[in-house]
Amino acid sequence: MALKKDQTGSVGIGELKAKLSGYVERVRYGEQIIVTDHGEEVALLVPLSRERRVIKSLIESGMAQWSGGKPNGLEGVVIKGKPLSETILEDRQ
Repeated sequence: MALKKDQTGSVGIGELKAKLSGYVERVRYGEQIIVTDHGEEVALLVPLSRERRVIKSLIESGMAQWSGGKPNGLEGVVIKGKPLSETILEDRQ
């Protein structure tokens, strides 16, 4: 079944294993594939996000580094004003 970009199809695990490269190719071109196990939805194959592709290209170009862990936070960044959490709490009142 050929789907248009941004559409979703589904496939059972057995068929996915047998035709994995074909399903990966479909995802590469924008489709989302729901993986089912005995009719129950268990996973979703989605294309990589634009943000992830940009980060990957920055790392490959040497403009960024990432060790694979969670970011430690920003150093040397000063934020003016109240914390966002305070602003949200005030808006809720």
